[in-house]
Amino acid sequence: MDKIKVLIVDDEPDLLVLLNESIIEWGYLPVLARCGKEALDKIKQDPPDIVILDCMMPDMNGIEVLTQIRTFDKELPVVMFTAYPDIQNIKGAQELGVSSFVPKQNDDALKGSLRVALGIAQKKIKNRE
Repeated sequence: MDKIKVLIVDDEPDLLVLLNESIIEWGYLPVLARCGKEALDKIKQDPPDIVILDCMMPDMNGIEVLTQIRTFDKELPVVMFTAYPDIQNIKGAQELGVSSFVPKQNDDALKGSLRVALGIAQKKIKNRE
């Protein structure tokens, strides 16, 4: 079976490097995007199985990106993460069907969220076959 492809979207280069290393270590295939527009382009060109999406980015925030994703893919598992959790973002993400919302720099929470998203992704993959 092919590795599960995880798109990591964050505007912080150092965090992208760390997440990339973690995703590889956990057995997934990482794909990186530095902004919302780049993420949307990558999702449309070669859809990932799971998206890890930063909530606060300069070009488009995570809710805006997730809103765009939901216009063409209602089932793509998305894990949102942020250094500054706020109720409005959490509520907006939940309304858009986010798989989970985790704090940045918490590898255990992110790994657990990826496991949940992996279950959703595997169901979606089976439905495509």
